[in-house]
Amino acid sequence: MEPTAAARIVRTSPLTRSLLAPNPGVMSLEGTNSYLLGGLDRVVVVDPGPLDGGHLRALAAEAVELILITHRHADHTAGSAELHRLTGAPVRAFSPDHCLGGSPVVDGELIEAAGLQIQVLATPGHTSDSVCFRLPEDGPAGSVLTGDTILGRGTTVLDHPDGTLREYLASLERLSRLGPATVLPAHGPVLPDLAEACQRYREHRHHRLEEIRGALAEIGAEASVEEVSSVVYRGIEPALRGAAEKSVRAQLEYLRGL
Repeated sequence: MEPTAAARIVRTSPLTRSLLAPNPGVMSLEGTNSYLLGGLDRVVVVDPGPLDGGHLRALAAEAVELILITHRHADHTAGSAELHRLTGAPVRAFSPDHCLGGSPVVDGELIEAAGLQIQVLATPGHTSDSVCFRLPEDGPAGSVLTGDTILGRGTTVLDHPDGTLREYLASLERLSRLGPATVLPAHGPVLPDLAEACQRYREHRHHRLEEIRGALAEIGAEASVEEVSSVVYRGIEPALRGAAEKSVRAQLEYLRGL
């Protein structure tokens, strides 16, 4: 028998648990990780995920005090209004468009909820409204809920023109200064060391930039996004082609702006 959604809530760090949403895909990996922060008496939910009744009812069965959003994409936000209706908890995000009964979060803000201190870190790049949430008391080095800024597996897409490589590299640098915090990503498994993950992501981005420079040298400095993508992402799955082209656009903009 398939376990209920509530039975699939798993411990992810000393102060957090997560529930995997039933929305697997090429971009969402196994699905969206909805996090519950705090104890059993009061919790903060981060990223309610898709509009799925069973998933949202399992989250609403907890004593939800606050709902936080890492960024605007629907696989993180589509269930927000329904979870707000079920629990009465305010929804807060960087963008006012995704707030319900609560104000937008502010970079550097220290939120106190469910007996926790949650620091807001603006980390644009994947999207312009991307934020991470740091739990400084969650284990020896703390933890950071990274949304799609850092994934548990693979690398994130820059949703250009809303997301830019310049902002993304700056966000990686900011996060790396937090040291070996536990990474709690919105997709994929938990990672043990934020600084190490940031370094891998920076290396990947600079490697891609070198590949794009090589492609431009091969086919011409004014080559189109489609032409560059065909060289750099030769053999990519058709379902991932659009995401690859977004990242190429962001990287071309970065290179041509140097």
